[in-house]
Amino acid sequence: MFDYQFTKSSLRRFKKLPKEIQIRIIAKLDYFCTQEDPLDFAEPLTRSDLGQYRFRIGDYRVAFDAEDEILVIHDVDNRKDIYR
Repeated sequence: MFDYQFTKSSLRRFKKLPKEIQIRIIAKLDYFCTQEDPLDFAEPLTRSDLGQYRFRIGDYRVAFDAEDEILVIHDVDNRKDIYR
């Protein structure tokens, strides 16, 4: 079973999102982490400064690294803003 944790900067950005979006993102992260391999739902990123992988959750993207059985979330933002 996997778990996830936010970095300080990603948690700040996450808390600025609307409450209903926060709930949706947490629900999806919980779902992904209960699966046998959450990376089956992830896409690899070419820009390593954001992280190794990303989840697509509606119009939002969650950029993260997979370390052992922990997903370290580096950024959460709207798809139009995250890659800038």
